[in-house]
Order: sequence, then C-alpha cells, then structure tokens
Amino acid sequence: MAKFIQFGEKVEGYEVPVLNEREIRASAGILFLIVFISLMLILFKGNFVPAKFFIFFFLIDFTIRVFINPNFSPSLILGRMIVGNQRPEYVGAPQKKFAWIIGFALSALMFVFMVLLNTYSIVTGLICLVCLIFLFFESAFGICLGCIFYNMIYKEKAKLCPGYVCEPEEKQPIQNITRSQWMLVVAFIAFAVASVYFFRGSFSPRPQNLWLKYGIIKGHTSPGEGAVKVN
Repeated sequence: MAKFIQFGEKVEGYEVPVLNEREIRASAGILFLIVFISLMLILFKGNFVPAKFFIFFFLIDFTIRVFINPNFSPSLILGRMIVGNQRPEYVGAPQKKFAWIIGFALSALMFVFMVLLNTYSIVTGLICLVCLIFLFFESAFGICLGCIFYNMIYKEKAKLCPGYVCEPEEKQPIQNITRSQWMLVVAFIAFAVASVYFFRGSFSPRPQNLWLKYGIIKGHTSPGEGAVKVN
C-alpha cells in the first residue's frame, strides 16, 4: 500500500522512484488548455475572473503534487483517466519534483499578485507566458524544461528522462533528418511568408454567413457585429 505522503512510486527494476510520463503529459495538456483560454479571456474580453480561479486551483494542485503525493493531484488523476489504457512510460521522480517546485513557485507568485493584491503587470504577463511555454513543451513534445534546469543545478544528473534523453544513444534511421527534408522545411517557411505577402488581400475580407450568401435563408447581418437577423 502506497504511503499517504510520498513522491514517486517504487517499481521493480528501477533504481529511483518513478512517475508515469504519459499521465503527466496529459495533465500538462489539460492545464495548458485552461491557461490559454484564461489568457485569451483577459486579452480579448478583459475578464480576469476565470484566470483568478484557475490560479487558485493551479496552486492547490501543485501544492498537493509537491508536498503531499502526486497520486492525489486532481489534474494528474484526470490525466490518468484519459491515458489509463496506455502502457506506462516511467520517468525519474526527482527531476519532476524539481520541475513542479518551479510550477508551485510561479503559481504562488501569481496568486499573490493577481488574487491577493488584485493587480496585473508585465511581471504577471511574463509568469503566465513562462507557464504556457513549460506546459506546451511538456504536453506537445514530451520535453520537461524544469528537468533540464535540474541537470544544470544538481551534480547527480537526472535518470530515466522522457525519451531516454538522459542516456543518449545513436539515433535510429527513422530519426535522421536528411538534407532534402531540411530544404523542404525551409522552402515551406519561405512559401508561407510569401503567401502572407501576396494573398493577404484575398484572405482579409470577413467571412459571410454561408446560408445567407447562397440564399438558403433570408435575412441580413448587422454591420460590424456579424449578428444574423432572419426574416
């Protein structure tokens, strides 16, 4: 039976406590989506209320992860539910704890500035951006940026990193990037830039209501609002 207060699980064959990287990535994806939506509501609606609630829950979640037990973290439990039918990918717990301490510190700062003091500034904006970057890299690429900082600070390097990056090996043939692939990426970027320049006039008009445009229903739109009034 696992202890109530602990960090990581003892699994036979692994010399350090481990966590399941798959549920961690799922949890990071959930948190990233919520942070992103909260940020959009601030930028486009000036609504700080959802962000304040999320910061409060974010702080509680990371407090549970770091100081009690990751098994009781609500976001990690949701992640486990989502990827529960996938084989676990074990990663070392020590570097994850360090990364989550960073997350706890950032969320605590946001809680002080935005919830307790009810303020915002470039500082809160930068903290939010850092959180988005950390969560995006974890969920999209499986790259734990906090774990990279762990290796910079601690003499004993991290073990069992996602993708086995702590134990670098020769790349498999399927991982190699050829010169033609590099050229294709560069050509696509150039094409994208050129498209923005040459086709911006064609893409800039505001879309029209499909049903009104082709006479499927009759009505008109209010200028500037896009609200449809049907006769």
